[in-house]
Amino acid sequence: QVQLVESGGGLVQAGGSLRLSCAASGRTFSSHAYAMAWFRQAPGKEREIAASIRWTIGSTYYTDSVKGRFTISRDIRGNTGYLQMNDLKPEDTAVYYCAVQAVGATSYGYWGQGTQVTVSS
Repeated sequence: QVQLVESGGGLVQAGGSLRLSCAASGRTFSSHAYAMAWFRQAPGKEREIAASIRWTIGSTYYTDSVKGRFTISRDIRGNTGYLQMNDLKPEDTAVYYCAVQAVGATSYGYWGQGTQVTVSS
């Protein structure tokens, strides 16, 4: 069983930075994780994927709106993923969720509880 716990959200002014963390528990997590992603959902909007990383090989994906500002990374030994967010904009305001896709799965089946990010103008 995999559990994900996010941290690092908060209130920041436009142009500021935050780093989100996602700690994964589970004795065999690293051997069963295929990818980790950060999704976000703003009020009144659908949830969207902001960034993802292949757990073993480290290849990354970013949605266009965060390219050049966000960086996703992971610490394999620590079973932790990160999302460094720089030059934050008010439109980045959302609840951010960490999610994991297991090896052999076709979707992200494990989700954290979410952490609020609010960017003031």
